[in-house]
Amino acid sequence: MPFAGDLIHFDLACGISVDGHWRGWYVVRVDADALRTLGLHPDQSPSVITAPSPPRWWHAAAERNTEWRPGG
Repeated sequence: MPFAGDLIHFDLACGISVDGHWRGWYVVRVDADALRTLGLHPDQSPSVITAPSPPRWWHAAAERNTEWRPGG
């Protein structure tokens, strides 16, 4: 992980949902300066696209492969 231990914080909340099953929710908090060093802070200007988008077949293949599961 690119963040030092004191710059990131995890919380876990558990409870029973409306369907009666136990659920868990994670909250991840990262120090704003740590995001800034990676160019991920919301106050930073967005990145600029410097190359053309991949062809349509590439996107279609990527979406097909998301449904594939090893051994299944």
